[in-house]
Amino acid sequence: MSDILLRVLVWISDQAHALGARWGVPDVLVTALGVFVASFIIVTVPILMVLALVYAERKWAGDIQSRIGPARTGGRFGILQTLADALKLFLKEDIVPAKADPLLFRIAPGLVLLPACMAYLVIPWDHGVYGSDLNIGILYIMSVSSVTVIGIMLAGWASNNKWSLLGGLRSAAQMVSYEIPMALAIVSVVLFSGSLSMVGIVGGQAAAIHHWNLFAHPILWLPALIYFIAGIAEVNRTPFDLPEAESELVAGFNTEYSGMKFALFFMAEYANMFLVCCIFVTLFLGGWHSPFGHYDQYIPGFIWFLGKAWVLVFIFIWIRWTLPRLRVDQLMDFGWKLLIPAGLIAIFLVGGFILL
Repeated sequence: MSDILLRVLVWISDQAHALGARWGVPDVLVTALGVFVASFIIVTVPILMVLALVYAERKWAGDIQSRIGPARTGGRFGILQTLADALKLFLKEDIVPAKADPLLFRIAPGLVLLPACMAYLVIPWDHGVYGSDLNIGILYIMSVSSVTVIGIMLAGWASNNKWSLLGGLRSAAQMVSYEIPMALAIVSVVLFSGSLSMVGIVGGQAAAIHHWNLFAHPILWLPALIYFIAGIAEVNRTPFDLPEAESELVAGFNTEYSGMKFALFFMAEYANMFLVCCIFVTLFLGGWHSPFGHYDQYIPGFIWFLGKAWVLVFIFIWIRWTLPRLRVDQLMDFGWKLLIPAGLIAIFLVGGFILL
């Protein structure tokens, strides 16, 4: 949760207690109302972000493939179509297979979505606008994000469906494999920046665009490319969407899920995609800093941050609707035989450059 959201919640609490004292409402009721409003905001903000990402992907996919996107329903621009789909998932029957493990089947979607939400805690959106400035912020993100693999494995195993289990196993193999080159790419940035703090890494890229890590170091373009490719694989997007290969596995690890449980997996994919873009902006593209340096006093930092992140989101969507899916052997070979050696070479080159 960003610092802006925390400040909004604190302001709501102060206003509620002030009105309660004026009208003579007991503090217990005021506190309960404040908790309800805060919970509503915390749940609503990620949902609205996911709806915006889904709408953007539908429109951009229609443009890329020269077909009609959501334009004929839901208003003039098709905005209400995405809201209608969300309402449909919310109202659909929640089915639990008779031979599934009921407890693990129910908690798996939360284990997939929760880590993505927790990782946003250390993302610096603007100067002084972040949930927490941990001195090991990047390690925190990597540790929390790894829990997603457990949720996907539980979803496949608890469904008691061989297709779901196969999709879960493929997903675990893919995500664990591509976490390694992603970590190697991050190590290169940490070596150059000298900090594990997300705020500290952004602080080292202050001033104009030539100070951003992607352009300030002659080698960091290689870790940036490795991280971007591994990020696509981590969020199971085409051409690395083997866990949900519809033509091979029906629907992968979420085959048996319906209603809101399926929606949670759907939300997790987009939340993780946006998280990967935010981390890339923080590590390589200067975070909230303007490309014009301190001369730009008119556009707030969080606007620059979100603008860079949405450009990367567009590239994610562009790749998904352009490239074909890889085979599973090609997927694993590419990660282990190309990306991991390239990540090790990048660390060696960055370390040697720093020593020289």
